[in-house]
Amino acid sequence: MTVQLDLLRHGETELGGGLRGSLDDALTAVGWEQMREAVKGRGPWDRIVSSPLQRCALFARELSQQLALPVSFDKDLQELHFGEWEGCSPAALMETDAEALGLFWTDPYGFTPPQGEPVPEFSARVLSAVSRLQQQFAGERVLVVCHGGVIKLLLARARGLPREQLLQVPVVNGALFGLRVAAHGLVSEEG
Repeated sequence: MTVQLDLLRHGETELGGGLRGSLDDALTAVGWEQMREAVKGRGPWDRIVSSPLQRCALFARELSQQLALPVSFDKDLQELHFGEWEGCSPAALMETDAEALGLFWTDPYGFTPPQGEPVPEFSARVLSAVSRLQQQFAGERVLVVCHGGVIKLLLARARGLPREQLLQVPVVNGALFGLRVAAHGLVSEEG
């Protein structure tokens, strides 16, 4: 049996773009509006599961109260930890660490940012979380409030993209994507 996951990326954050990773910055007013707009007329959902970082969790709590849905938090749905690059924009890194940034963009599975989380480990934890969702909530439709990297990883898997294309999957703030996850981890994208 499958679980349907609607993946919602958090909105714009106070500290702006760049590699937010495990930084716990808040949403801007625009970010809140992006997320509210994304879910208008969507659903219905059986429950909400969210990253515990506030840029996801606060919206998940608000929506769960509005819709009278259960909400839970899973740390395995957090963004990739970028190590020394946390909080840096790609433009700034081009000035200070262009070669390493290039290696990361072209082969994120083969190059890890300094002191960062290796993408294979990130992938394993995200896929473990998705497997738990499939096992616990088979037959349900779940709104998952999470991060760009988590969504890129799952979309790349659903689309059968080569691992080198992981970071080229576009996922803007407030974007909502539908996936079906079957037993044994088979992931497919919903139109």
